[in-house]
Amino acid sequence: MRLDKFLKISRLIKRRTVANEACDAGRVTVNGKVAKASQAVKASDIIEIQFGNKAVKVEVLDVTETAKKEEARELYRYI
Repeated sequence: MRLDKFLKISRLIKRRTVANEACDAGRVTVNGKVAKASQAVKASDIIEIQFGNKAVKVEVLDVTETAKKEEARELYRYI
């Protein structure tokens, strides 16, 4: 699954366009490397997102095409 789509489905970032912009600005890393929005994401990947002066680091637990709001939290865990 594409990184921007995973960020939206998991609700880490609310909209896919915002996820694209964050990736283009170099604020998203996957496994320690700056990632493009089109990068493939799989289970066990580590994603880090810079929100201003705050950083969020999560491990991908599952990749699914759709998720309800309640299930979105089960797609990752905070590190």
